[in-house]
Amino acid sequence: MNLATVEIKAFVPALDFERSKRFYAALGFEIPWSSDDLAYVRHGDCSFLLQAFNHPEFVQNFQMHLLVECVDDWHAKVVASGVIEEFGVRVDAPADQPWGMRDFPLFDPSGVLWRIAQNTPGPDGE
Repeated sequence: MNLATVEIKAFVPALDFERSKRFYAALGFEIPWSSDDLAYVRHGDCSFLLQAFNHPEFVQNFQMHLLVECVDDWHAKVVASGVIEEFGVRVDAPADQPWGMRDFPLFDPSGVLWRIAQNTPGPDGE
C-alpha cells in the first residue's frame, strides 16, 4: 500500500474572478491554466486553485498563509507591484509576532486575507 501524498491545494474564492487573476499576476504569480471558473495559480513550488465563488460571507472569513524566506523582501515586492493603488487592497507593515514569525497581512480584491510570513528565531536563538 502506497499512502504517499504529493500535494495539497486550497480553493481560494474570488468574487470577481478576472480581477483576482489580474491581482495575482501583478504580484508575480503564474497562471498556467484557467477555465471560466477555475485557475491554477502558482509561485515557485507553491500553488492554489482560484475559483469563481461569489459568496461574500465565505470570502471574508477565508485566510491563506504563505511562508517565505524573507518577509521584508516580499513586503517591498507587494508595495512596488502597484496592487495597492490598482486594486484598492490593504497591506500592513511587517511585524514580529509572539508565535515566532514575522509577517504582514495582505487582503486580495475579494477580501481574502493572506498572511505572508517568515519564521524567526526563538528566544534561545533557534
